[in-house]
Amino acid sequence: MVEGAAPDAAGAFDRRAIPAGAVERYWPAPDGYPIRLIDWPAPAGQAERGSILFLPGRGDCYEKYIETFEHWRVQGWQVSAADWRGQAGSGRLGADDVTGHIGDFAQWVADLGGLWADWAKGRSGPLVLAGHSMGGHLVLRAAADGVLTPVPAALVVSAPMLGVFPQWLPLRLQLIFATIMAKLGDPRRPAWKWSEKPGELPKGRQHLLTHDNDRYADELFWRDARSELAMGPGSWGWVAAGMRSMRHLARPDVLARVRLPVFLLSTSGDRLVSPRATRRAAAKLPQVKFVELEPQVRHEILRESDAFRAPALAAIDAFLSGLGAA
Repeated sequence: MVEGAAPDAAGAFDRRAIPAGAVERYWPAPDGYPIRLIDWPAPAGQAERGSILFLPGRGDCYEKYIETFEHWRVQGWQVSAADWRGQAGSGRLGADDVTGHIGDFAQWVADLGGLWADWAKGRSGPLVLAGHSMGGHLVLRAAADGVLTPVPAALVVSAPMLGVFPQWLPLRLQLIFATIMAKLGDPRRPAWKWSEKPGELPKGRQHLLTHDNDRYADELFWRDARSELAMGPGSWGWVAAGMRSMRHLARPDVLARVRLPVFLLSTSGDRLVSPRATRRAAAKLPQVKFVELEPQVRHEILRESDAFRAPALAAIDAFLSGLGAA
């Protein structure tokens, strides 16, 4: 049972159930493409502080973050989240059911602009746009490219994908290599080996993401409960598109256009996205609260063990508490 469950007998929040009161639906993009969305109102009888729209990372699904949504919700925030076009419950754009593909990140930026405009209608209080990893990248790019109307009260970005490993290899050379590989065959083909069994998570993956065994196992639960969520590697087309978009954001004047409050959360121990690139981005953002966590913290900060996750959430809460009513 994954739908509409209540907290368990001990009162703990159930991370493996869609909460009662949350509504899952599909939002039609301007071209009619169906994008999966979840809306979860603030607790009944509690004054609403505003609304948060959250976008997950590459290969992610919003189910992985419902515990964090609950954290914000009990403080009075209405929380929504969406899957990106072509992943999780929003279908596929590649040649198979597990490879994540996109031809140009501009498609996702356009989707986010349309979703934000529609989602914001009729809402009161501060409107906050949040994202993790690739989602954080696209949140920053949408703000920099000026596609967000109305302008958000703030951005909250966790471990944004602004650079990748190896950090010593210039992004320009990474882009050249990815572009060549995308053109050597079908750009929808996988860019790296996933596992012997399609869709099966590779050994050692958890070491990159979180210390918390139970939170990591939540993802495995959701993949079993909802088979459409399973995703494997990105395509060479996705890699090349990502490199182009990262190079766009790395230009000196682009992030300087993000003239709204930004909470930028990173970890110096990240081995999926480049901490160096995040530091460079923080230096370019005009209104940024930059928090870099200790090297023990892994990439999925919002799904880390409590010793690391709790201080990160507290820092976000302090930032959000400074937002005035719209």
